[in-house]
Amino acid sequence: MPDRQTRIRAAKHSTPSTQAGEYVREEMDHIREGKHGARSAKQAIAIGLSKARRAGVKLPPPPGGKKTTKASGKPSPTRSRATLNALKREGSAAASHTALSKQSRSSARQRGPAARKSAAEKAVRTKGAEGRSAAARKAARTRAQGR
Repeated sequence: MPDRQTRIRAAKHSTPSTQAGEYVREEMDHIREGKHGARSAKQAIAIGLSKARRAGVKLPPPPGGKKTTKASGKPSPTRSRATLNALKREGSAAASHTALSKQSRSSARQRGPAARKSAAEKAVRTKGAEGRSAAARKAARTRAQGR
C-alpha cells in the first residue's frame, strides 16, 4: 500500500507519467532502506508502476498483454506474502544510482534519436532558468570527468 505522502505528492502532478514517478520514487526508497530488494532496476520500476496503477493512476497496461485477475479483483494474500518474501531475499543494488542510470540510458537508446531530441527539447521548455543552469553545471562536471 502506498504511503499517504506519496498519494498527496502524486495528486499534485497533472500528468499520469509524473504521478507514476512518485510511486516509482517511493519504491526506490523502500529498496534503499532495506524494506525489500529487487533483482534489477527494471523490476523496481515495474513494481512502482504497478503500485501506481492500483492506486488509480491512468497508465496504460504493461506490455505483453493484461493479466487476468479474480472476479473480486482482490489480490490473494498467499501470493502477496510469497512475493514479498521473495523480494526480501533480493539485494538493494537495483535502486543504486548506477543501476538507474544504466536502465534509463538503455531505455532511451531504444527510443531512437528523434524521440530523445524531442524529450530534451521539452525538458528545456519546462525546466526554467534555474533548472537549465543546474543542468549546464552538471553537464560540465560530467564532461570534466571524462577527460
